[in-house]
Amino acid sequence: MKRIFSIAILTALMSCNQAEQKSAETKDSIPVDSATKSAVVIKDQKKSEIFNQYEDLKNALVISDASKAQKSAVKLQHSLAGFEGCESTASIAQKISETSNIEIQRKDFTSLSMDLIAFIKSGEIEKGTIYVQHCPMANKGDGGDWLSTEKDIKNPYYGKEMLTCGRVVEEIKGK
Repeated sequence: MKRIFSIAILTALMSCNQAEQKSAETKDSIPVDSATKSAVVIKDQKKSEIFNQYEDLKNALVISDASKAQKSAVKLQHSLAGFEGCESTASIAQKISETSNIEIQRKDFTSLSMDLIAFIKSGEIEKGTIYVQHCPMANKGDGGDWLSTEKDIKNPYYGKEMLTCGRVVEEIKGK
């Protein structure tokens, strides 16, 4: 039994990109290295607002703050509902806003991210880079993607438990 448990732990550690943490973390914050953060400018102001609200939601999940995630999801839901063609994505954001259970929020974040990745790819980025990142262990091993303006991995599916689990799978660059 101990051997199986040890193998499981080793497998988990190897499947994630475990980078060295450069600074100490506090309970409520995750360090941000501004050198790896990309200033992103999206041509369409409404799309830019939606992306910024998505980032707020993702960052709330990174720090495992369910209350902040709810508040961010409410704003995102209203913006998505007002953007033609995004009504079903707005309903996913609404589901996140209606629960204080961080695990349920993270599960719904997977569907929200899939929609937002397609949404951002269809827009015109004028400046900067948006990174599509992937954690292979999210959702009980099914994996999960998310968008970030930072190349460094800050995992919204596990927060501090496995902060750097994941990798960049695509870069969406400005023209």
